[in-house]
This record gives sequence, structure tokens and C-alpha cells, in this order.
Amino acid sequence: MSKISLLGAGTWGSALAILLANNGHDVTIWTKIEKEAKDLIENRHSLKNLPNAVLPDCIKVTLDLKEACTDKELIVMAVASPYIRQTAKEASPYIKEGQILVNVSKGIEDGTLFTLSDVIKDEIPQADIAVLSGPSHAEEVSRGVPTTVVVGAETKETARYIQDIFMNDIFRVYTSPDITGIELGGSLKNVIALAAGIVDGLGYGDNTKAALMTRGMAEISRLGISMGGKMETFAGLSGFGDLFVTCTSKHSRNWNAGYLMGQGKSMSDAMKQVNQVVEGVNSAKAALSLANKYGVEMPIVEQINLVLFEGKPAKEALSDLLVRDKRKEYSTLEWDE
Repeated sequence: MSKISLLGAGTWGSALAILLANNGHDVTIWTKIEKEAKDLIENRHSLKNLPNAVLPDCIKVTLDLKEACTDKELIVMAVASPYIRQTAKEASPYIKEGQILVNVSKGIEDGTLFTLSDVIKDEIPQADIAVLSGPSHAEEVSRGVPTTVVVGAETKETARYIQDIFMNDIFRVYTSPDITGIELGGSLKNVIALAAGIVDGLGYGDNTKAALMTRGMAEISRLGISMGGKMETFAGLSGFGDLFVTCTSKHSRNWNAGYLMGQGKSMSDAMKQVNQVVEGVNSAKAALSLANKYGVEMPIVEQINLVLFEGKPAKEALSDLLVRDKRKEYSTLEWDE
């Protein structure tokens, strides 16, 4: 049994807390929001946004960040991406040298263009930072639906340690050294999921969405490889696997927000109706900035930014994608002379 804290009491943090408690670990959830802590304690059998899930009585809930970070074998960073830096800054004084910390949030920091593990490393340089990602809706993980993810770490030993902590007969964990690829796949797919929701909201069919997802992955992998990620990662669980589930499931906050925009709602109205953090909105800005920085063509990301932030009609954005200049599918594939 390991002592584990989860920083963040949202749906993903709560779902992973249930998983880890069921694996026999000593689990603590931290939140800085008093009402959220009270709700978790008083409504263990009716968790908000996690229907039919139960938070075991053995899971402790605390508002004390020092308590959550002290004397733990593993710390899981599960706050929403806009709050990663502030949470890491506040936690840093309580985190020991070599502390294993695994980030399970997805996004890119606006402004710095840091991946979230880089943000955490910037604030907690003494920690051994890993990432966990893949096609894993919190609603299903909390109910024990079979799920497969990948953990990336700087050393094989850390990756295997986290693998052993999380893995059981319904939650399978693979390991990888490609932290950069895992994080970029997990964050950029949210941008494509917004576009997929818009396509569905506009009433287009499977052909359209399949094309969008496939070309979206081409954009993600082009940028990711330019930043040091590996093609194998983008073809794997944290790449196409996560893209597929986020673009096709009604559990997806990003798909839902896009769907509402496709039906004519503004970005702000769609986000209010979803009533959860829509990571793809912040990631869309960052993705476009990264594309410009690395000289990578990302037409879907460009059009999504125009829809989100400049009021371009979604139907017009899709039309502009279709009438772009003719080209080969992959520039690296050539005919034999």
C-alpha cells in the first residue's frame, strides 16, 4: 500500500482517487474550495458529474495543502490546466527532493507555451515529474469500465513504479519515455474535438468527421514531431486513441462545447452551458502560437481560432478548409521514378 495524494477534486481527480483506493492505496484528495470538499464528504454516493460512482469511505478529503503533500509516495496533479501553475507554486514548499509527481491534466500554458509538466517543473524543480494520459473518460473510469492509458517518465524506474500503482485488471497502463509526445497529443486533441463537435452541431455526417479527425491528427503529429515527440506516440493511446474518444463521445466537454457552437451558440454561451473547464479553448490559442513558432502548417487549428476568437461562422470555416489548394496527403511519400 502506498500513500497517495491527488491535488484537485474535479471529476478526473475523483475518478482516479476511486481507482487508487480500490487498488488498496491510502488516498487523500486535496481541494482549496471548501464547498467542494464538503460536497465530496457528504455526497460520497452521489458525486457531481460522476453518476453511479461511489467515493470509498477510506478516502480522506482535506483543505490543507501541506498535509496533502507531506509524507506521500506519489502525488497526482489533477487540477484543471489554467490552475496548474498556481497550485504547483503553492505546493512547492511542501514537496521533498525526488518526490514522484504524475500530472494527469491536459493543456498548454498560454503565454509561455509550456507543456503542463514543464510548468510544474518550473515551479517544483525538486520533483520527479511524470505524465499519464490516454482515452479515459472520468465517468467510465469511476465505474470500473475497462480502460487503457500510458505513463511517460524520464526514467524507466519511475514509469514502472507509476504503472504498478495504477494498474489493475480493468485499468491497463503502458509505459513510454516520450513525455513531450504524450502531453502534446493529450492537449492538442482537445482543439480537434472542438472542431468535431462543431461538425456534428452543423449536422454533417461521418465522412466529414472522419476526415477532420484524420487531418487533425496529421496536424498534431507534424507539430509534435517538430517539438521532439515521436510518431509512435501520436499513433498510440495518448495520440489517436485519445483523439478518437474525445471527438466521438458525449462525455467530452470539448465535443459538447463545439456541438453547441455548431448549433449557433457563442463560445462563451457554450462554455457556460457545459459548466466545466473546456481545455481546448486555451489550447487552441497556444497551438496556433506553437505552429507559428515552429513553422508548422495547421489549417484546422487556424480556422478553429478564427471561429473561437474572431466570430467567424463555423460553416464558412469548414468551407475554407475544403477549398484550399490541392496537395498530396503526405509530402514524404513519392512515386518511383
